[in-house]
Amino acid sequence: MRNKFLALLTLLALPVLAFAEDTLNTGDTAWMMVSTAFVLLMTPAGLALFYTGMTRSKNALNTFTMVTGAFVLAFVVWIVAGYSIAFG
Repeated sequence: MRNKFLALLTLLALPVLAFAEDTLNTGDTAWMMVSTAFVLLMTPAGLALFYTGMTRSKNALNTFTMVTGAFVLAFVVWIVAGYSIAFG
């Protein structure tokens, strides 16, 4: 019983040793921003190609336009309202 208590006490004390960094690493921040931009650029194109591939060839352009339009609409709504709700 005593060994289990000491093990539990040790596990509870370990997070105290993990301190946060005092300053932000600019390289990490830049990499996260670039990665986010890549994902935001790849997602609508990938979804548009995926949904276009599931339709008949005569409806391909319409499907591609609808997916792109939905992405643009969601992006504009995020700029107008979502940012304020999330960070305001």
